Amino acid sequence: MSFLTQLVSVAFFNLRTLPQRKGAALTAAIGIAGVVGVLVGVLAIAEGFRQAMTASGSPDVAVVLRSGSDSEMTSGLDRDTVRTISDAAGIATNAKGPITSAELFVIINLPKYSTGTDANVPLRGVEQGAFEVRGNINLIEGRRFETGKNEIMVGVGAARAFAGLDVGKQIKVGQNLWTVVGIFTSKGGIAESEIWTDAAVLQPAYHRDDFQSVYVKLANPDSFATFKDTLTTNPKLEVKVARQSEFYEEQSTLVTHFIKTIGFFIASLMAIGALFGALNTMYSAVAARTREISTLRALGFGTSPVIFSVLTESIVLSILGGILGAGGAYLLFDGYRASTINWQTFSQVTFAFRVTPALLVMAIIFATVIGVIGGLFPAIRAARLSIASGLRES
Repeated sequence: MSFLTQLVSVAFFNLRTLPQRKGAALTAAIGIAGVVGVLVGVLAIAEGFRQAMTASGSPDVAVVLRSGSDSEMTSGLDRDTVRTISDAAGIATNAKGPITSAELFVIINLPKYSTGTDANVPLRGVEQGAFEVRGNINLIEGRRFETGKNEIMVGVGAARAFAGLDVGKQIKVGQNLWTVVGIFTSKGGIAESEIWTDAAVLQPAYHRDDFQSVYVKLANPDSFATFKDTLTTNPKLEVKVARQSEFYEEQSTLVTHFIKTIGFFIASLMAIGALFGALNTMYSAVAARTREISTLRALGFGTSPVIFSVLTESIVLSILGGILGAGGAYLLFDGYRASTINWQTFSQVTFAFRVTPALLVMAIIFATVIGVIGGLFPAIRAARLSIASGLRES
């Protein structure tokens, strides 16, 4: 009998005996499913947050901050600087001139629907050019705010998470009342967690005369280098320039790395338990099949087919557990809406969990690794069984 035939025959025979050991097999598979489900669920949080932060990032939009700033909260640009930025080369234009938006970013407190406690919400003052710069702001209810009025537009994520943000209602910010006139989406982007108003109205309300950032629509993505060089080589300016997509990616890095680290740490602790379960199952399987294995060895089957058969059983159980856990996580978590803190601005960001194909593939690989490790030592033990003593087993 050829070596390959031995491998297939023994592995197939081993798998056919699984129903006789279904209790232990199901225990191992369910343990691995739990590990995989938790891992996918936690990583879906990180992926959803990253998607919310980067979904609206565009390579033909640039963001200008004060040099040395790591977020809009720590930036500041005076009016002369804003005018110089608007006159820089590489900016797209329309009938009104350069397409730019000088913006102010402040944090306000509003009560959350879920808990009733106050939480931070970003209130962004923008110029009318912001709508053309972003290019992805779509109203789903109401209208845009009017220039010069205490009116606000609310991102759909913020409207779901915080009380009092329905169209027609008013909220008090500082000493002023602001009327909600519209609710908008931004293709799942970070703007959906914000409230927008006219920058010219927001500035005096907060006793500000400057801005914190300038968003610019580039003539095309290739114009970024020209635009950046024009500003960074100007000795009168102290600014940093980044593509919007790169800026948002940088803003999401801290939180996503933290969540992924926690996710892998928790999954690793659970994997240890699942690994012991797999080891126990496979050692029990080897002990129950001692006579069969010895008989096969006496008939001329080598040690490699025996090792292969035990590993195959362990891997099959692990993959089944991985599929069960990944499928369950997809059904439970994909699209589930939540909110968390953006540590760059200390404000709430609403997002939806995202169970991506890449996460599902990674989960199956993770489960397979558990299966390989869990089956390796029992497989080696099976291969080392004494034929004579094994045949004497009752």
